[in-house]
Amino acid sequence: MSLFAKAALALALLAAGPALAQEFKAGAIHITHPWSRATPAGAKVAGGYAAIENTGSEPDRLVSATAEIAGHVEIHQMAMTDGVMTMRLMPDGLPVPANGRAALAPDGYHLMFLELKRPLKAGEDFAGRLTFEKAGTVDVRFAVEAIGATAPDHSAATMPGMGN
Repeated sequence: MSLFAKAALALALLAAGPALAQEFKAGAIHITHPWSRATPAGAKVAGGYAAIENTGSEPDRLVSATAEIAGHVEIHQMAMTDGVMTMRLMPDGLPVPANGRAALAPDGYHLMFLELKRPLKAGEDFAGRLTFEKAGTVDVRFAVEAIGATAPDHSAATMPGMGN
């Protein structure tokens, strides 16, 4: 490939940015931007985040998740109560309303990756599986962002599968 062709391809990928964002589908459920944060050495837990949209006319529910980097995954809710941050397990899962959305995000509902098998490094990605009550199971890939990230980086340079 010529230098000009390589430069044109690189510019096209950069311009596409958000259009290259990871999207996954199971029935009426659309999952976009699954991501996690890098972890320091020795960390035993990490969080998982994504946007979930239900385009169907019936509600659904995220009931479980797995990840190749964790021994166990739980669905949690983080909230501020009287100035105190609390976190609780969601044993019945996360509801996703009909024709609506649910978010797995820092400081809210999230996946808790427990018993990490290795540290997570910014720029890499890992496989996971989300299971919904009605839509079934969908395989996803979580992009790993910087330790302090508050949202996924949608640039082509950090998208899973883009050779980084």
